[in-house]
Amino acid sequence: MRVSEIRRTTGETDVAVTIDLDGSGRGKIDTGVGFLNHMLTLFAAHGRFDLTVRCQGDTDVDDHHSAEDVGIALGQALKAALGDRRGIVRYGQMVLPMDEALVLVAADLSGRGLLCADLRFPSQKIGTFDTELVAEFLQALAREGALTLHVRQLAGENSHHIAEAAFKGLGRCLRQAVAVDPAAAGEIPSTKGVL
Repeated sequence: MRVSEIRRTTGETDVAVTIDLDGSGRGKIDTGVGFLNHMLTLFAAHGRFDLTVRCQGDTDVDDHHSAEDVGIALGQALKAALGDRRGIVRYGQMVLPMDEALVLVAADLSGRGLLCADLRFPSQKIGTFDTELVAEFLQALAREGALTLHVRQLAGENSHHIAEAAFKGLGRCLRQAVAVDPAAAGEIPSTKGVL
């Protein structure tokens, strides 16, 4: 079973994440940050991951530490659930429309953590959520999950729609990448023999 559980406790947050890569898309999300809850619920549903996230953070300061630390813990959980990445497809891509917004998400579960993002939010906030925290979350996820992640906004005028397209696209992209490749079952998807 490709399931993992991660607990991360710092002076700023206490985060617990459980992920089942072969789930049905059930999300039980409570980060203390309403907009992040919404985005992670979409991520789980579109990725078909069973995902539980609980975070108690210093949101009286702002949402930064919670968003980043949830990204760190989710990346660590993804990495642990993948193990040595034997038999996976490895690559995924999605161009996802959300009304006027269009976002490309591509991933390589390469073992190398890198985010290349180009998201241009028209507003600094979505409700009380700072839009710059989308990139902070994605950076932490890519680094700790050991994946190369490209997120590119191709169109969009509504900040909520842009973020939603990015998170839905991320779920669908990773759903492809973590899938077991029946033609390469048991193989490491690299000519190096290791990821």
